Amino acid sequence: MAKIIVEGGHRLEGSVRVSGAKNAVLPILAASLLAAHGTSRIEDVPHLLDVENMMATVAALGARVERDGQAVSVCAENIHSVEPPHELVRRMRASFVVAGPLLARFGEAVIALPGGCNIGPRPVDLHIKGFEAMGATATIEGGRVHFRAPKEGLRGARIYLDIPSVGATQNIMMAACLARGQTIIENAAKEPENVDLANYLNAMGARVRGAGTDTIRIDGVDELHGAVHAVIPDRIEAGTFLIAGALAGTGVYVENAVSQHLMSLIAKLEEAGARMEDDVNGIRVWPSDGGRLKAVDVKTHYYPAYPTDLQAQIVAALATAQGTSLVTETVFENRFMHVAELQRMGADIHIEGRTAIIEGIDRLEGARVTATDLRAGAALVIAGLMAEGETEIHGLHHIDRGYDDLVGKFRALGARIRRVDGENEN
Repeated sequence: MAKIIVEGGHRLEGSVRVSGAKNAVLPILAASLLAAHGTSRIEDVPHLLDVENMMATVAALGARVERDGQAVSVCAENIHSVEPPHELVRRMRASFVVAGPLLARFGEAVIALPGGCNIGPRPVDLHIKGFEAMGATATIEGGRVHFRAPKEGLRGARIYLDIPSVGATQNIMMAACLARGQTIIENAAKEPENVDLANYLNAMGARVRGAGTDTIRIDGVDELHGAVHAVIPDRIEAGTFLIAGALAGTGVYVENAVSQHLMSLIAKLEEAGARMEDDVNGIRVWPSDGGRLKAVDVKTHYYPAYPTDLQAQIVAALATAQGTSLVTETVFENRFMHVAELQRMGADIHIEGRTAIIEGIDRLEGARVTATDLRAGAALVIAGLMAEGETEIHGLHHIDRGYDDLVGKFRALGARIRRVDGENEN
C-alpha cells in the first residue's frame, strides 16, 4: 500500500519551482477539441493523475494526444465520438468541460455525471442553464446528460450565473466561441485559470473579452485552429509551499509563484506574522520572528477571496499557531473531513456549522492518517513537518491527482520525507 512518511522537526530552506496549473490545463485540453484543423502544443503541463485522465478522455474521442516531457500536443481534426467513456468522466468532475466544445463543434454531447473529490454537492445545473440559453436541449437519463444543439447551431445569449461557477464559466465560454452572435456571461468566475483559458481560446482564433472580470463577452467565429500556449503556474501548489515555508521554513523561495494570484493568502500569512517578499520570478517567505504563527481568522469564498483549495493547508498550519483561529468554509459544505485526521495528530479543533475553531497547541504528534481529498493530503504533509516523530499518510491517489512530485519537491527543501509504493521507496 502506497504511503508517505514525514519525519517532523526539520526546517525547510532553499528554492522550489511550481508546476503548471492543473486547473488551467484541464479546460485547456478540453478546449483543444474546438480546433477543426491544426495541432495545439500546450507547454508546462504537470504530470498528474487528473491530467492523464483528461488526456485519455480527449484521446478517446478521437484526438491524437502526445506528451513530450512537459509539453502535450493535441490534434482534434478527426473526432469520431461525442461521448467520452463513462469510466473516465466519473473519475473527476473537470471532465464535464468537454461538453461545451463537443456541443459547439458537433451539435451534440453525451456526458456522464461527473465524479471527483467528495467535498460536497457540485451540481451541473448552471452548465445546463447556459447551454439551454444558447438554444440547446438537455436530457438526463441513466446517469448521463445528452445535449443537442439546434440544426442551425448554438446562438449567442446573455447568461447570468447564480453563483460564479468556475466550471460553468469555462463550459459556456468554450461553447460560445462557435455560436452565432455574441454571448455575454454575467457573474462569471474571475479565477486566473479562466483568464488562461480565454488567452488560449483567443490564440486559437476566438474572440473572448473580459476574462478575469465578472462580465465576459464572446463573439462567435466560424472555426478555430490549433495554437501554442504555455500554462500559468499553479497558484494552489504555490500557496501550499508558501504555507509550509511560513510554518516550518528558514527562508523558502517559491519560484514561478505569481503574487497577483495569491493576494488573499499573502495577506493572511503576513497577518499571522510571516514575512513575504516577491519579485518577477517568485515569492520568498520567512516564518515570524517569534518562530510561531499567530492566530488569524480565514473565510473562504470565490476568487479573489481566500481560496477553498487552500483551506485545509491553512487549518493544518494554524493548528500550532498562538491563540484561537476561526476558519469558515463557504464554498463546499463537506470540506472539513481533514479535521478528524489532524485530531489524530493531537490538533485541538472542533467544528460548529461551517466554521472550524482551532485552539493552537505547541506541537502536533506523528500519527497514521489518511488523505480524505486532494488538498487534505497536502495539509497532512504540512502537519507532519511540524509534528513530533513520524507521520504516515495514506490515500495517496488524492495527492497524485493534483501535486506533481510533492515528495521530491519537499525533500529538495530539506524535509525528511519519503514515499513508499509497495516494496519500492523513494
